[in-house]
Amino acid sequence: MDQAIKKAQEEFAALIESEFARIERMKADIEVKDFSKLEKIVVGVLPGDGIGPIIMREAIRVLNVLVKEEIAKGKIEIVEIEGMTIENRAAKLQSLPDEVMAEIKKCDVILKGPMVTPRAGEPWPNLVSANSLLRRGLELFAAVRPIRIPDKGIDWTFFRENIEGEYIWGNKGIQVNEDLAVDFKVQTKQGSERIARAAFEFAKKNGKKNVTIVTKANIVKLADGNFIKAVRKVGEEYPEIEIQERLVDAMSAKMLDPEFNKGIEVIVLPNLYGDIVTDVAAEHQGGLGTASSSNIGNKYAMFEAIHGTAPFLIDHGRGEYADPCSLIRAVGMMLGHIGFADRKKKLEDALDICTLTEKEVVLTTFTEDASTREFTDYLINTIEKI
Repeated sequence: MDQAIKKAQEEFAALIESEFARIERMKADIEVKDFSKLEKIVVGVLPGDGIGPIIMREAIRVLNVLVKEEIAKGKIEIVEIEGMTIENRAAKLQSLPDEVMAEIKKCDVILKGPMVTPRAGEPWPNLVSANSLLRRGLELFAAVRPIRIPDKGIDWTFFRENIEGEYIWGNKGIQVNEDLAVDFKVQTKQGSERIARAAFEFAKKNGKKNVTIVTKANIVKLADGNFIKAVRKVGEEYPEIEIQERLVDAMSAKMLDPEFNKGIEVIVLPNLYGDIVTDVAAEHQGGLGTASSSNIGNKYAMFEAIHGTAPFLIDHGRGEYADPCSLIRAVGMMLGHIGFADRKKKLEDALDICTLTEKEVVLTTFTEDASTREFTDYLINTIEKI
């Protein structure tokens, strides 16, 4: 028993040392890329697995329409990056092959399709999440997810801390002995303050008057308590913005209750809670297939769908009937991030027409209804009319 405790202590000490080194890197990472000063913006494309290449094809068609002139003038360059299929990653036994990461770092922003993260029982090596490696490797600390449910008066933007929490050491827990396993939750002042600043800056720039903090601080006293302290400290610099708090279980259960969600506009959460709550909100919006996410850092940014690879559709020959809206919405978020807010607005208006009001072409993922391409044709025609 004493030997098991000593070994666990040594492993934990090594983890703590690695965090101190990461904190120093965060302190040094303060320069933010200004896209307006770039002669050319390079968009890297990672099609992904399963339905990924299918919906990516349509998302790129939409992107080409929205920034046709910028592409023609060389202001925007679209580069497809190979090597991130599950087959290639499994063959190399690398979730994120080194040569792929080198190509990704040559880009300014990344548009990413869904990728397989192997689970027990699947015919792949037990690789860690490529998403997590991309977020950490590019220091993409803010996962930004908009949720709009117009008939409920909901227009929210979630800022999920993207690197720390329960996920940063997700594969580094300690199996002390056969009776005891320990996983960890990590919170740093620097990590909490930078996600808070991203949320408050967004609120300020977009005329929002509220930032709501979601935690379980009544139980998780230190990590969640310090997260709240960090957000409130940053909030002192934005006196015009109200700060509220909600508990994560109540937020998940009652987010559609107008009395409970009164005043909520921008929501900031630690990593695990953000993962869960944004998926619940996306289901209320219309399903994970409707939702997109941006992953923002000071130097790089990545935009993606939040759903998986849809193996059921592929296995049943319905991949070409997959809903591309999530990845197309990610295109809009990317365009807003790199300075084309007008194009983002045009796309959002067209999507509202195609999915909420006119709905002349209906996509259900069943073969008797519209295909992925047919829906995108309808969307492009709508964009060109606006």
